[in-house]
Amino acid sequence: MGDEDPHADPDFAHLSPREREIAVFVDHLEDGHAMGYKVIAAEHPHYGQQAVRTVMGRITLAGHLRWIKEHITVEDNSMRWVTRTYWSRTRRSPEWWAEFARERHGKDVTEHYQPGLARIEEAKEAEEAEEATPDAEQVTDEPSTAYQTLAELRAADPRMPLSDSDCRSLEPLAADWLSRGATPNDITKAVTDGLPPAVANPGGFARNRLESKMPPKKAKIRQKAARRARVTRVIMACGLCDADERTVEIVNGLCSECLALCEADGPVCEPVPETFLPGPRQGGGLPGADEVVDVTERVDELRRAVGLRRWR
Repeated sequence: MGDEDPHADPDFAHLSPREREIAVFVDHLEDGHAMGYKVIAAEHPHYGQQAVRTVMGRITLAGHLRWIKEHITVEDNSMRWVTRTYWSRTRRSPEWWAEFARERHGKDVTEHYQPGLARIEEAKEAEEAEEATPDAEQVTDEPSTAYQTLAELRAADPRMPLSDSDCRSLEPLAADWLSRGATPNDITKAVTDGLPPAVANPGGFARNRLESKMPPKKAKIRQKAARRARVTRVIMACGLCDADERTVEIVNGLCSECLALCEADGPVCEPVPETFLPGPRQGGGLPGADEVVDVTERVDELRRAVGLRRWR
């Protein structure tokens, strides 16, 4: 596409520190990675589900994320819905995303319709490669490997000085050798091994040897051709609840309910304080503050003191 910002330290500088941290985390995920906020929260070391959910909503509003459901029709008449999360390091406007979604309709996605994370620049490059027409074969002065191998027979053995006409005439035979897995050295060896003291017709002698010693064809491994697949419908989806345009209005990549939650005043959930994590903790300035207290053991001790059974 050519307009994607280069990857650098100032990426996402317009976001808050917390949003920037999640954005950098997403930017480094592999293509096809699951993009639900629960999955991201499970892998991110600092934030829980609610924090990640809110932050990803705000990153979406900032123009970096969109969830698009693509209806895929395969040439065997099978059909499926695929939800892809499109990521752009460069901020995009709602109008840009709407146009991008429209352009997905009708795209040939053979071998490229797996769900998960997809980067905008890579999607564009795939489309451009698909739409590009092959250039006409260009004429070049560089000799082929087959021709060069024949021309170098003179150096391998002076009794085989092939002319330019000989090399061009024998080139298809030598190329056939190469297509069957032979190397240039194999060709040289086949033509020059056991030569008579004098070779009256090097071109004819080389032809005879190339034809009579032709290696067998390589066994062809039949590969199952990928079925052609095309996008036949495109709809925007909410990135946080999976609702789509068939049932709700999608605004800036979110449904109205999720949009209201992300735009609401108030800070995003902070990382979980250490005092809420499992394990013993300090008293915090009270009498005996430096003593590490095992809460379960302390409760059992108090229950025994009043004649109650151990807590189960």
